[in-house]
Amino acid sequence: MRIEYDRDTCIGMFQCVAEWDAFERDEDAGKAVLVDGEEAEEDVFVREVPEDAELDAKFAARACPVDAIAVYDDGEQIV
Repeated sequence: MRIEYDRDTCIGMFQCVAEWDAFERDEDAGKAVLVDGEEAEEDVFVREVPEDAELDAKFAARACPVDAIAVYDDGEQIV
């Protein structure tokens, strides 16, 4: 399972931070940061989701008010 985060779309509500500790606040930019995320394309960050964090990753994606976070399993978007 992997997570994809579009930092450009983020509006800094930090709902994801409350749901999963893989997201942190960047108060200066007013956006969240995906810890250990690799930039796949401009402002789009991806990382693998550890098995013990799959539920948290899904909650973080569902909590985002602007759908800046997507979760994929076997290449198919599940959130």
